[in-house]
Amino acid sequence: MNTNIIVITGGSRGIGAATAQLAAAQGYAVCISYLHNKAAADAVVKAITDSGGTAIAVRADVASEPDVVNLFETVDRSLGRVTALVNNAGILERQMRVEDMDAGRLSRILATNVTGSFLCAREAVRRMSARHGGNGGAIVNLSSVAARLGAPNEYVDYAASKGAIDAFTVGLAKEVAAEGIRVNAVRPGVIYTDIHASGGEPGRVERVKDAVPMKRGGDAQEVANAILWLLSDQASYTTGALVDVAGGR
Repeated sequence: MNTNIIVITGGSRGIGAATAQLAAAQGYAVCISYLHNKAAADAVVKAITDSGGTAIAVRADVASEPDVVNLFETVDRSLGRVTALVNNAGILERQMRVEDMDAGRLSRILATNVTGSFLCAREAVRRMSARHGGNGGAIVNLSSVAARLGAPNEYVDYAASKGAIDAFTVGLAKEVAAEGIRVNAVRPGVIYTDIHASGGEPGRVERVKDAVPMKRGGDAQEVANAILWLLSDQASYTTGALVDVAGGR
């Protein structure tokens, strides 16, 4: 049985899928969660298992506490005690100014992006922490450079949710550092994934890439590389860090 067991939320596409496949290639047993797209999740699992790896997919809405509990209990039964968590699941909604946002939109964004990350981290800490008989582990949260840029006229609510993730990362890192758990965050910039379609502009990367000092959008694999480094022993003295993968933005 694998000794390295990773949970990647929102692992059926984009950065999550790239992270899942890279983790599997490095010897992790992988659990990805998905919300709607079972076919995409199954395709990621098949790609991993066809290459000789171990992977499962579990449907879970990270904003739902019972779903999160079930996700981790399924991993306990099917793979073993989790040693790594990537809080990747996140949403945004159509580009909009703050003056046009309603409470329903704000609740949806914060429930998935903030509450979901807290709930998943809670379950991981209960299994990883030396206080609970665990052998330690590592957590990587997905933030965004929007946390410091603000995303005006587009996604101030999304940016605010990622600002919360930055604070959560630093606080949790200090809370569990002596218990064998490292907690870091990766802050991607404009990356070629289909999340932009959710905001109503599938071609957003092409529009804004010239504002990036490196003059291009990023690839999901480039973000996955940073995530796997933070999870690895090569980052053994790194915790509470916010690592920008944003082409210099």
